[in-house]
Amino acid sequence: MKAIILAGGRGKRLRPITDYVPKPLVPIKNIPIIEWQLKYLKKFGIKEVIICTGYKQEMIENHLNMKNIGIKIKYSIEKTPLGTGGAIKKAGEMIKDRSFFVINGDTITNIDLKKLVTKKNVIAAIELRTKYGILETENDKIMDFKEKKEISDTWMNAGIYHLQKEILKELPTRGDIEKTVFPDYAKKGILNTIKFKNAKWYSVDSFKDMEECALEVEKIIK
Repeated sequence: MKAIILAGGRGKRLRPITDYVPKPLVPIKNIPIIEWQLKYLKKFGIKEVIICTGYKQEMIENHLNMKNIGIKIKYSIEKTPLGTGGAIKKAGEMIKDRSFFVINGDTITNIDLKKLVTKKNVIAAIELRTKYGILETENDKIMDFKEKKEISDTWMNAGIYHLQKEILKELPTRGDIEKTVFPDYAKKGILNTIKFKNAKWYSVDSFKDMEECALEVEKIIK
C-alpha cells in the first residue's frame, strides 16, 4: 500500500527556521520531521510514499536522495498551493491501489495504521486536546485546576486518513478535503472514523511543539 505525505506548506509559524529550510526538514531531535514520518510509515509496511511538495521542494529531494530510507519515494510538486484536496488529487494520479494512506506533513504519532485499513474512507481521531488550563467549578468556586489535558469524549481529526481510490475523482483541483469532500461524505453517512484513546500525537506547528515532541519522539517512533 502507498501513502501520501502532505508536505507542501510554508510553515510560517516556524519562522525564521522555515525562511531557510522547508517545514519537512525542520529537525526534531536532530532528525527532520519527514525522516521520522518515513520511519513511521515503513514500520507499518508502506513500501512507496508520494510526498506532496511546494515550498523549497528541491531541498527536500536533495536531502532524501542522500538517505537510504528503504522506501520508494516519488514527488508530486505543486507550483502553487493546491490545498489538501487538490494535493491529494494530484498525487493520486500515481496511485493504482484500491486504497491509500494520507498523513499531514507535520504529524508525529504512534497511531496504528493497521487498524485504519479495517474501514473505508476513515479518519483517525484522537481526544481533543487543549493548551490551556482546565477549571472544574461548582457554584462559581474552582474545585480543581488541571494544566493541559485531553477532553474526554470529544474527538479531533488527527490528520491521518485511509481513503479509497474512488474519492480522487470527487476531490477539488484546488481546495481542502476537510472543507469539501469530507463534509459531503459525512452527510451521506459514508465517512468513518477510528478513535485512538491515549495515542501519542504531535502536530509540529510551533517552537513549543518542537520542544515537547523532541522529548518523546524516540519513544513514539521506535
